[in-house]
Amino acid sequence: MERAGLSIAAQAQPGFVWPVRVYYEDTDSGGIVYYANYLRFFERARTEWLRSLGLQQETLKQDEGLMFVVRRALLDFVAPARLDEQLSVSVRPQRVARSYVDLAQEALCQGQLRCAAEVRIACLRAADFRPAPMPDGLRRQIFLKQ
Repeated sequence: MERAGLSIAAQAQPGFVWPVRVYYEDTDSGGIVYYANYLRFFERARTEWLRSLGLQQETLKQDEGLMFVVRRALLDFVAPARLDEQLSVSVRPQRVARSYVDLAQEALCQGQLRCAAEVRIACLRAADFRPAPMPDGLRRQIFLKQ
């Protein structure tokens, strides 16, 4: 069985987890998380995941002339998240290639899946936004954290 194209085996791995509280500003008129805000939650978790690897995105841009951007995102909205709920947003590398990383992300509330995502982040040259290979050390670091 698959959800958002992810195998159950991939979903079983915990990966990096970042807590996110649902605030009033995150909800729609029905009191549930507005669908686009899951992208924000996933972005925050990816940023903190990169920090946990010792990578500051601004430093990468200044020192290496590289940046990460979302190339693709596929979301599967499973169940609504509501005001004041505490979400656990995870990040799990699925594939580390030369110039991109495929990630599986989930937003759970008390262990119940609310939203799943497949996200590809691409490494680009900051000067011209063209694809660029990730430094070998960074690729190894991401690969080892899988």
